[in-house]
Amino acid sequence: MSTSPDLSVKIHDLNLKNPVLTASGTFGYGHEYSDFIEVDALGGIIVKATTSKHREGNPYPRMAETAMGMLNAVGLQNKGIDHFVRHIYPTLEKYNTNVIANVSDSTVEGYVEVAEKMNKLSHIAAIELNISCPNVKEGGMAFGTSCPSAIAVTSAVREVYDKTLIVKLSPNVTSIVEIALAVEEAGADALSLINTLLGMAIDSETRKPVLSTITGGLSGPAIKPIALRMVWQVANAVKIPVIGIGGISSAADAIEFMLAGATAIQVGTANFIDPSVTIKIIQGIKEYMLKHRLSKLSQLTGKLVY
Repeated sequence: MSTSPDLSVKIHDLNLKNPVLTASGTFGYGHEYSDFIEVDALGGIIVKATTSKHREGNPYPRMAETAMGMLNAVGLQNKGIDHFVRHIYPTLEKYNTNVIANVSDSTVEGYVEVAEKMNKLSHIAAIELNISCPNVKEGGMAFGTSCPSAIAVTSAVREVYDKTLIVKLSPNVTSIVEIALAVEEAGADALSLINTLLGMAIDSETRKPVLSTITGGLSGPAIKPIALRMVWQVANAVKIPVIGIGGISSAADAIEFMLAGATAIQVGTANFIDPSVTIKIIQGIKEYMLKHRLSKLSQLTGKLVY
């Protein structure tokens, strides 16, 4: 193949120059990585979570290294949507790529408030709705672990948000396909999965949990086989695009997710190990397409051979 392959993909109304996005909470607001990579070269960046009110997050220690991954219990630390609009959003307007806001909260009303204010920001191309947050009105059960609560928050946000609505699914469920179908019906334009798996670490010397919260979210290469399986299941069940997340640290990983049915992918924990990993993945996908004589990514997405 003499011409360069087309890496562009479409997620509802989002046009991505390539399928590589950054996972929320692992890439800050982009400027933290600008010394290492050209941020505009990415398909898009998903900035750290924003909630309706200021959140301090959980007490330290709230991160722990594990075999082939890490646990985190940061607790969505951020200064709230009004601070985001006034102080952070102006720093994001310089990017010539898709800027996607991760929206989180502990009440439906909180989600709606954040989404409504994000809707007015022209340079926020989409929101990613994090439904793995504990619903304080339902005794702390995550919104994304039951169909009724997942539907409630998705449909409420859909009413106030006009642009592309991506819903991020929790893997800590009995059937992720049921949740995926429910939020698709409630108005999601795309799905991203998986969020972190619930795990814990113990210090055998002190006999105490390593994290202050006892449990936390497991991410990194250890979760990739589970994420891959869930992406394949969901992509085969829904009609909307799927964005794959979970342990992606190379072009080969990204390609596996696309073969399983993902239209795009997010790189998370790997950013902490190699700040330039996203650029290497883009280049690796291009080289793979040249090697296999593929002109566009649609020739790869969902093309798992069984």
